[in-house]
Amino acid sequence: MLTGFGRLGLEVKDLGSARAFYEDRLGLVPEQVVNPPAVEAAREGERADTSPGSESAVSYAVGETALVLRRPTDRPRGGVHTHYAFATTPTAYAGWLRCLADLDPVEFSFGATDSLYVYDPAGHCVEIGSVDRKGAESGSESTGVGRGGDTADADDTDAAPPLSGVFEVVLEVTDLAAAEDRYRRLGFEVVDRGDARRRVRLSGPVDLELWEPQLGIADGRGGLHVDLAFETPNPDAAVEAGAPWPRGPNPVDGGLRVVDGDGHVLTFHRPGE
Repeated sequence: MLTGFGRLGLEVKDLGSARAFYEDRLGLVPEQVVNPPAVEAAREGERADTSPGSESAVSYAVGETALVLRRPTDRPRGGVHTHYAFATTPTAYAGWLRCLADLDPVEFSFGATDSLYVYDPAGHCVEIGSVDRKGAESGSESTGVGRGGDTADADDTDAAPPLSGVFEVVLEVTDLAAAEDRYRRLGFEVVDRGDARRRVRLSGPVDLELWEPQLGIADGRGGLHVDLAFETPNPDAAVEAGAPWPRGPNPVDGGLRVVDGDGHVLTFHRPGE
């Protein structure tokens, strides 16, 4: 039913410091910078403020997913204190440990894979996990994205190693059973349940962890009002499968938007739209 994970939207208060972290430390290159005042300025016949720091949102492509950082000036706002995870290759993971050593990352081994955890300036728990085996096999880890977005050789110790996608997002929920039921109806499959903690992990276009309020590894928390977009050939069928929805569906470009029972914003859109 859901064929791709199109967007993860996060809220940041200070977009300048957030951009410095994601661009200078993680090597992400902005694909789109949004400045809504330009619309109002055009209506008034004035020139919009496009000076550095005036933007309200920025978007980065990480694999097939757009990571969008937004100031809380419009809806959907984006998630707050959200634990989410980037994928990298096992070789590149060692490079990330070197690049982010000054941030004192928390490390955790899951047996077959390893992860490190750091916090961005907005308080999101950013995980980088060595889960990308396909990238390792194809040799795509030979180069990375250098600071400022330049392509860099693997021998460049100042370069940010490659990130190949977003593979996990943690959502805080109030009723674990009800949330699990809704996402299973959308096609997600349960792959793990917590014993000591009230949590469930579901596999789909992205792995979703549903947590009742709690602290996880590195004191990570499930995000509140997280903005998620999924690709599907039939947005109407996806909306029907997950119904009823407290809010929506509302039409958006190429699809439909709803709000689930915990305030998370889900957009279902056709591929390429």
